[in-house]
Amino acid sequence: MKNAQFAPIRDTLNAHIMLDFLTIDDVEVEGKTVLLRVDINVPVDQGSLRISESKRIEAVRNTVEELVYREAKVVLIAHQGRVGDYDFLPLDQHAAVLRSTFGEAFDYVDDTIGVAARERVKEMKPRDVLLLQNVRFLAEETLERTPEEHAKTILVHRLGSLADVFVNDAFSAAHRSHASLVGFTRTLPSVAGRNMEMELRFDQHVFVNPERPLVYCLGGSKPDDILEVMKYVLEKGVVDDVLTCGVLGQLFLLARGVQLGEKTVDWLTERHYLDSVDDVKDLYSRFGAWIRVPVDLAYNDEGKRTEVSVQNLPGSGIVADIGKNTITAYKSIISKSKTVVTKGPAGIYEVPEFATGTKELLEAIGSSRAFSLVGGGHMLSAVRELGIDETSFSHVSLGGGALINYLSGKGLPAYDALKEAAARAKEREVESV
Repeated sequence: MKNAQFAPIRDTLNAHIMLDFLTIDDVEVEGKTVLLRVDINVPVDQGSLRISESKRIEAVRNTVEELVYREAKVVLIAHQGRVGDYDFLPLDQHAAVLRSTFGEAFDYVDDTIGVAARERVKEMKPRDVLLLQNVRFLAEETLERTPEEHAKTILVHRLGSLADVFVNDAFSAAHRSHASLVGFTRTLPSVAGRNMEMELRFDQHVFVNPERPLVYCLGGSKPDDILEVMKYVLEKGVVDDVLTCGVLGQLFLLARGVQLGEKTVDWLTERHYLDSVDDVKDLYSRFGAWIRVPVDLAYNDEGKRTEVSVQNLPGSGIVADIGKNTITAYKSIISKSKTVVTKGPAGIYEVPEFATGTKELLEAIGSSRAFSLVGGGHMLSAVRELGIDETSFSHVSLGGGALINYLSGKGLPAYDALKEAAARAKEREVESV
């Protein structure tokens, strides 16, 4: 069965993208034990240690329900947090959310590769869904190793021996070469789940002969990551305009010698954002013709929104958004685009007075006729908090670090492992003819 919701999207992109990996359409799963790697790593409140609702947990349904419909026994492996961090937790809360979704067919075991986990896997019946304990509780999981090295781990040996098929549906962790992401691809038939497939199809749509003009609208508060993306697309010559806002826009203004004001500079200095100024200057000197910078800014002046044109800077307070003239100019460029990638909000959207830039740019992207890719957790939060219809965009990615790696031309080990698994499967098919 094809996922009814996903099929029209997949069929639309099929003519544009030739897949170099296998999907769950390519394997028989009836009565089989399917090891499904998902990413349900979600925000955690530091005080209560309660997990937040997340689209990542919701998205698990896409692949699980299809596998259950096809009479598979589905074993979920996942992680939460990092060793030593406050959000490094067991998956009890995640299990409670998933149980409310899958009902009596769902079970959870507080074990990953021990006797309890393995015996429970052996007892499974078709249409059962089982979540194992946080895979990062195993020290060998997070060692950065090759798929060949991970294939020799206890994790892969113990769970792989009980499974018939490995499905990777964790695109947002695809930039990690961890055991549960790449190790099973050397020992089991390995394919992409629906979320992984959809993410890769949409991301490739931006990279494989995208319709031009192609516009990147980049902001947020992580300039290092965004600069990597900018550098890659500008050096490749695959972008027509880069619209800068957020901290990134402020850094480009500083690189041009614009005075933002003492409070803003102090704020940027405290967070080490000014460490990126040399890289910003280099990019602007080489690609200034393609880089758009704000023409006015909105300051937080004791709680009030005060807009100041670049010619009249600095303003008082701290920069908290782009101004209306910048918004108008950026919206005009977006309206003429055929493909838009946006990553990072334009300002402090959590405060209503400074949500204007983020809201209007997202609305402009959503109402345009362009193919649109919205990336990052902050952007998803902004879309929801600002009441914008998610379906107005072609795709809202859950990728995070994986999306940044992909957009900046870096490898995704989990994706590479799936490609290699597909190539080996094709070789075996040819040899058997």
